[in-house]
Amino acid sequence: QVQLVESGGGLVQAGGSLSLSCAASGVMFAINSMGWYRQTPGQQRELVADITSHGGTNYGDSVKGRFTISRKSLNTVYLQMNSLKPEDTAVYFCHAANRWWGQGTQVTVSS
Repeated sequence: QVQLVESGGGLVQAGGSLSLSCAASGVMFAINSMGWYRQTPGQQRELVADITSHGGTNYGDSVKGRFTISRKSLNTVYLQMNSLKPEDTAVYFCHAANRWWGQGTQVTVSS
């Protein structure tokens, strides 16, 4: 059973930075794609960033140039979020292969 454990998030002022991490356990092979989606009430989940096991990355248009996703071990990913804006406020969900999902972590950016 694959489990994703997220950490990070919290409250920050606009212009500040936060980081998130997500570690997958219960799997002995490299999960091809891991990353983050985010969701606000009444809205669909939107892609924040993905990274493949080979390091290929994909970012949502709204975060390009501000967020950086990285992968420093087999199945652990990190999301560095800089120049945060109030519109980045959401619950951020880690995913693995778009099949397994974390419980979500709140990111709140105050203006």
